[in-house]
Amino acid sequence: MKTIALITGANKGIGFEIARQLGELGVTAIVGARDEKLGRAAAEKLGQPFVQIDVTDPESIKKAATYIDLAYGKLDILVNNAGITVSHEDGKPSTTSLETIRSIYETNVFGVVAVTNAFLPLLRKSLAGRIVNQSSEMGSLTNVLDQDHPIWHVNNLPYNSSKTALNMITVSYAKELWDTPIKVNAVDPGWCRTDITGGEGYKSAEQGAAIAVKLATLDADGPTATFVQDQGTLPW
Repeated sequence: MKTIALITGANKGIGFEIARQLGELGVTAIVGARDEKLGRAAAEKLGQPFVQIDVTDPESIKKAATYIDLAYGKLDILVNNAGITVSHEDGKPSTTSLETIRSIYETNVFGVVAVTNAFLPLLRKSLAGRIVNQSSEMGSLTNVLDQDHPIWHVNNLPYNSSKTALNMITVSYAKELWDTPIKVNAVDPGWCRTDITGGEGYKSAEQGAAIAVKLATLDADGPTATFVQDQGTLPW
């Protein structure tokens, strides 16, 4: 039976590359995107299905879940890739507005929970459900507090804390689903050259997508409740 995946925020960047690489493995990789025009264009380029999904809009999420249920009857892979960061503030706690924090959390935290809960019934119908949450090393409490680590110098409260929260969300779902075939993991793609980084980074989007694809296609002996990057396991 065909493996069915949904990737949120897949019209460009790492999400697009995840969909492309999963497609190359024979997976039906549904391109999820908030912007219908951009999403359809990306899906057509990949030769994959498209579904409109805004992770901050409950009605949009519900419609996407209904579409996938009717079209495929299950979901094998969910990649919570959609995410945003802040660019117009310096990110320091003392100068960050609550409005900015709320806007980041709506997508990076609350959106992940909303999407996961909506699609969990379909993932339970899979023989080997996989949930991959696109996190960041910036969410590692251990590394952020390490004065000898490069990210010590980056203090971005809204984004960093949203990824720390996402890591707890990841292990919380993994614990709930521990005795099921569903595996839940968080990944760090690394600093990739995408729109969210302003085109800066030491990796391409293609390279950054690889770790998510790896965790999305784990076999039955693969791990759950992990936080990993290409180089291995990251500290929480």
